[in-house]
Amino acid sequence: MGGVRLTPVTWERLTDAVADRVLELKPQDGGERPRVAVDGAPATRPHALGEALTEALRLRGRPVVRVRADTYWRPASQRYELGRHDPDAFYERWLDTGALWREAFGPLAPGGTGRVLPSLWDPVTDRATRASYEELPPGGVLLLEGALLQGYGFPFDLCVHLRMSGAALARRTPEDERWTLPAYARYEQEAAPAATADVVVHTDDPRHPAWTG
Repeated sequence: MGGVRLTPVTWERLTDAVADRVLELKPQDGGERPRVAVDGAPATRPHALGEALTEALRLRGRPVVRVRADTYWRPASQRYELGRHDPDAFYERWLDTGALWREAFGPLAPGGTGRVLPSLWDPVTDRATRASYEELPPGGVLLLEGALLQGYGFPFDLCVHLRMSGAALARRTPEDERWTLPAYARYEQEAAPAATADVVVHTDDPRHPAWTG
């Protein structure tokens, strides 16, 4: 983390601190609904933090719509066009960024409807989820969770990046998913997520996280 000071923290304290920070957010584009990202490879458990953060925000009176990035992956016929285990395709093609702009970010722009589609596609069944739109009132929070989220220009008002060193990520990634490791290495090099995120959490040992505060 080159020169950045990291402080030990508990997940509970981290969650509360981030939730309190979200309460103070004012969308940069003048909208009324903050957009928050929890960005990290599966081994960093972004959905666990997303769940805890959602609960903390709701206890503070803020409605939340959670969106998992993997429910906005493209259909398998498009994801696997270059093969099932192509790390460049995983990095460049799997996430349907156009759908996310249309169904999640667009409705939260100034003057938008606030109607967010929480999921689009089930990557397991390879079928549409047929989810219903959710109305996010002014002051409500969009929480997008998943991997490789920075670098697309998404209008996040706060981004939490869960970081692992390459060695730790290799150890904690299941054997059948290790083909994705070059994609995460490329992400580190090209998107520099730790440099652009608002909060960075170092998770080499998930029991003892450290963060930038």
